[in-house]
Amino acid sequence: MLKTPIGRLRAIGWVEGVSFLVLLLIAMPMKYWMDIPGPVTVVGAIHGVLFILYILAVVQAAVVHKWSLKWIVGALIASSVPFGTFVLDARLRRKGE
Repeated sequence: MLKTPIGRLRAIGWVEGVSFLVLLLIAMPMKYWMDIPGPVTVVGAIHGVLFILYILAVVQAAVVHKWSLKWIVGALIASSVPFGTFVLDARLRRKGE
């Protein structure tokens, strides 16, 4: 799976999507409802690194597979919407079949 640009994008997208959900659904409520800011610092940093890797993976896949601007913008938007990377993963899987 990690041997192709699409495989790498799908793998990084999955991990980045999970980190985004952990940040939104666990770390941020802990910060704002329980006054425990530590998890946002840790999860936020991890998510930031994964987000950058995701963008690089999108660029690589777009160059190698000559994606249209629509696909590139859609993939980038997917990373900023909860569950978006999982939707993109399903579309990439269908497109590859």
